[in-house]
Amino acid sequence: MEFFRIRKDIPFMRHALTFNIISLVTFVLSVIFLATKGLHLGVEFTGGTVMELSYPKAADVAQIRQTLESIKLGDAAVQKFGSSDTVLVRLPARADVQGDKLSEQVFSALAQKDPGVQKLRVDFVGSQVGKELLENGSLALALVSILIVLYLWFRFEWKFGIAAIIANLHDVVIILGFFALFQWEFSLPVLAAVLAVLGYSVNESVVVFDRIRENFRKMRKASVQEIIDNAITRTMSRTIITHGSTQIMVTMILLFGGDTLHYFALALTIGILFGIYSSVLVASPIVMWLGVSREDLVKPERSKQEAVI
Repeated sequence: MEFFRIRKDIPFMRHALTFNIISLVTFVLSVIFLATKGLHLGVEFTGGTVMELSYPKAADVAQIRQTLESIKLGDAAVQKFGSSDTVLVRLPARADVQGDKLSEQVFSALAQKDPGVQKLRVDFVGSQVGKELLENGSLALALVSILIVLYLWFRFEWKFGIAAIIANLHDVVIILGFFALFQWEFSLPVLAAVLAVLGYSVNESVVVFDRIRENFRKMRKASVQEIIDNAITRTMSRTIITHGSTQIMVTMILLFGGDTLHYFALALTIGILFGIYSSVLVASPIVMWLGVSREDLVKPERSKQEAVI
């Protein structure tokens, strides 16, 4: 299905250097933010206690924070959860107090301010469990990246594999850079979104790479730059339809999914936008600069004489 057809090829590769300089600057800034600010890891990774509380009317978050500061828990995170009368309190792990006693202390202090408060659930995550989750998550990210390279290497050839992994890691680092810059909470749903973006982005790269390989067979007199420009132009309609429909769904989650899915949808939104950009304007120029040629993708035909022998 084609939403529209562009008759004249857009000269994307003419501006390839400019696009890649923009990507390099964004990538370096993301690395700087990660190195200087670091990620604001959620309780799942650091360990601690999560309490979900319900109030008879709209919860006064400022008053809750003031109460927690009065019992020397100013580093606790308080946010509304799903509705105005429900809040989520995240308490970092402490060596001197057990999680159950800490949650009881917090609930008693809040109940004195508002007797109508109810405790809906209390979850405890040990620091060791959080550390293991973080290590396993990092391992999953590395494993997915390696498998993507191997897949593209066998499906096309090594130049495409290198280009795709650079473009995909570019997306992941930029997502993490946004979370480091704004100190958004990096939780398990966000890690799942990052892994999803990796698969999503590589799918877009494969579509463009497939069209490039097809063009090498059809456009025998065209230059490499013209072949890549034609491949990207011919996939523009598909790209807009696919990513547009996906982004509509993700935007609905972002707007109406509540606090639980907010950062998940936000990570997906950043990943989709940069995934389109990197697959088209980062991966393809890298393939061109690595010197891809017709001989890399189209096997030479055997002469009739060789066939007889």
